[in-house]
Amino acid sequence: MTWQRSDHRTDTELRPIQFDLNFTQFAAGSVRIHCGQTQVLCTATVSPGVPKFLEGTGQGWLTAEYRMLPSATPQRQSREWAKLSGRTQEIQRLIGRSLRAALNLEQLGPYTITVDSDVLQADAGTRTASITGGYVALVLALRQMQKQGELTQWPIRYPVAAVSVGLMGDRTLLDLNYPEDIAADIDCNVVMTGNLDLIEIQGTAESGSFSRAQLDRLLDVAQGGIQTLLIAQQEALKSMP
Repeated sequence: MTWQRSDHRTDTELRPIQFDLNFTQFAAGSVRIHCGQTQVLCTATVSPGVPKFLEGTGQGWLTAEYRMLPSATPQRQSREWAKLSGRTQEIQRLIGRSLRAALNLEQLGPYTITVDSDVLQADAGTRTASITGGYVALVLALRQMQKQGELTQWPIRYPVAAVSVGLMGDRTLLDLNYPEDIAADIDCNVVMTGNLDLIEIQGTAESGSFSRAQLDRLLDVAQGGIQTLLIAQQEALKSMP
């Protein structure tokens, strides 16, 4: 049976994307990102000081936390309190690694930025939306630091965005929603810089294996989607100089 995308997108079309900037009052930078039905609130908070292993180096630091609200999925999920699931730990480490790649930590100076990603509604792609939206929240926080005289140099090296992509039979699908995510033969999360260099690839064959040629197809389609996301980030940030 031929797979029909439930939202009638073409195979290489992103879900509609929207950034609601300064969504909360108290964070230095905040955005609610919509990727189709997936919604994530990304906030960036700035604190003086750095972890002990960076004290005295003059470098700053960025860390990330990720949570999914209980009602983000059709069946309520229990809140994670003292012990985080392996999935949550893996995702927040991915977000932190990806966003640190955007920064020159020496130019940030002795500050720690915490990017929180709270999933309000999940229809797959929450980790990639957290990275794409987290970058926007990060830039807004840095602008606030700049206005307050806390930065002597602009520390962004390049923008960062992420997207999911999958193979279903002989088709390569961009930006998987939940039905596609669970049905795909192979699915990947791809993180790239504004120069279209790779930061991370997370790829899994749900059964069997996949070839280098298939991986190249996945990366080509992912790159096209990330180029569109980078433009959307830039346009959103231009709307609030």
